[in-house]
Amino acid sequence: MALRQRCAAGVGLKALGIPLPLRQTAGVGHIEIAGVHYSLPDGRPLLSDVSLRVGDGHRTALVGPNGAGKTTLLRIVAGDVAPHEGAVTRSGALGVMPQNVGDDCPLVRDLLLSLAPPAVRAAARALDAAELAMMEADDEPTQLAYAQAISDWGDAQGYEAEVLWDVCCQAALGIPWERARWREVASLSGGERKRLALEALLRGPHEVLMLDEPDNALDVPGKRWLEDRLTESPKAVLLVSHDRELLARTATRIATLEPGAAGAGLWVHGGGFGTYAEGRAERMSRLEELRRRWDEEHAKLRQLVLTLGQKAKFNDGMASRYQAAQTRLRRFEEAGPPEEVPVTQRLGMRLRGGRTGKRSIVCTGLALPGLVQPFDLEVHFGDRVVVTGPNGSGKSHLLRLLALGGTDPDQEHQPVGDELPEPVAATGVARLGARVRPGWFRQSSATAKRSEKLTLLEVLHRGEGPRQGMPREEASRALDRYGLAKSAEQRIANLSGGQRARFRILLLELSGATLLLLDEPTDNLDLVSAEALEDALGLFEGTIVAVTHDRWFARSFNRHLFLRDNGSLVETDEPVWDDRAMSGATKGR
Repeated sequence: MALRQRCAAGVGLKALGIPLPLRQTAGVGHIEIAGVHYSLPDGRPLLSDVSLRVGDGHRTALVGPNGAGKTTLLRIVAGDVAPHEGAVTRSGALGVMPQNVGDDCPLVRDLLLSLAPPAVRAAARALDAAELAMMEADDEPTQLAYAQAISDWGDAQGYEAEVLWDVCCQAALGIPWERARWREVASLSGGERKRLALEALLRGPHEVLMLDEPDNALDVPGKRWLEDRLTESPKAVLLVSHDRELLARTATRIATLEPGAAGAGLWVHGGGFGTYAEGRAERMSRLEELRRRWDEEHAKLRQLVLTLGQKAKFNDGMASRYQAAQTRLRRFEEAGPPEEVPVTQRLGMRLRGGRTGKRSIVCTGLALPGLVQPFDLEVHFGDRVVVTGPNGSGKSHLLRLLALGGTDPDQEHQPVGDELPEPVAATGVARLGARVRPGWFRQSSATAKRSEKLTLLEVLHRGEGPRQGMPREEASRALDRYGLAKSAEQRIANLSGGQRARFRILLLELSGATLLLLDEPTDNLDLVSAEALEDALGLFEGTIVAVTHDRWFARSFNRHLFLRDNGSLVETDEPVWDDRAMSGATKGR
């Protein structure tokens, strides 16, 4: 009777054909990607003959230019997208963390369920349906179905999952599962979302993890925590990250997507990030040499065929040699040339700036109520200032206040970008110097919302504020310098995070800003783009204030400000990331 009721209600896992999860074992899982091809809906090839094995406890980092197909490849592995050719096989339980984790989850419970094994998710759906049915009709069949759903929840290790989630909520949010489960995900910071998801995956039963930008939104203590947990974990990990410090500390192998005319291929560097640049340079050199030799041999064979062909016209004894040479040439061409030398992304960021008064920023008794205590500060023309501190300490608020033109803005100091910052509550004084025009790189949005439905060419063509409109040809050349020429007709809303970031930097270049206010500018930039930005900032004539959790990027600045947990602002000799590192680091500000 109970079995019949369960099947009728549709809540039994076995009746749904969903296997119950196995207890976590010490076995090692793996992912095998074999000859995967994928084209975009408009027909453009994105991935070409991509093959990769992730297993044996390796931590494989997937890198490549923005838009090369990294996230698409992860979605193919996860089964969300089907490849047009090739196959993906795997063993062991797979845990997947998307780039924008929790975006589709109303509650913390939903977020954690989205990361759980399939049988746990199915059992939770069935239990929710049974509880809802109990509210509507409290009869015997409904009660039996509810009892069966509770039993299935236990069989699916749902109670074990709740114990795990309690540990994760305590570690990431500081509150127990019972208090956190009905909390809205929208109330969590980006760092809290990432930390909670990572706790669940790293502590959970999955033997293989696939992590898309797991370090984004984490502060540096959070990044260090992630690095330590990854290096300690026996799980096989495939991760996408642009954080060079994290790659250097965690990755045992680097897999690079290399765009080409037929789609992006994959090259795997068998060492860590420390030897990656050298290994890639050697690979390029080797491929160039192989191609040079092939071209030389091809030219020799073609010349031999031509020569013997001419001789065979006048000497019948040369006919056999001529035919043999033709056969050699045909077989040589059928074998084809060696692997093409990958196209190296070359970006030409030209952040120009301009001369301003000697003092670019002067703050006197400036405070952000509830965040930053009163402080005095002078920033001079040409300074490169990096602001560090824990999430929620007020760094972005401070940058936004400066982007508005200070506490008493005037026409001269209006921001030059397409989007006006939101007002910031402040006391004290923050003034910008003569001829200082702030250009703001916002952390979270690509451009003004009104521009997101426009194509890149349309945005450049129309202009905005002090940024003049550009003819189509000139706009195309500017996009090409930023590696965006192929995306010129795409809407901004359809760009990858890294492509959006590069386009925002281009808009700053064209705006005439003399004070750059950069909020996490390298968060979504690929390795080449991040290095190009650093080079461009080095040549910028003006002042730069940046908020970042990118340790590699922070080392390129000559002044370092740290916002402490108590809200005080101190200047240090080197970048500082938490209060524990403050001993002996301050300059006495």
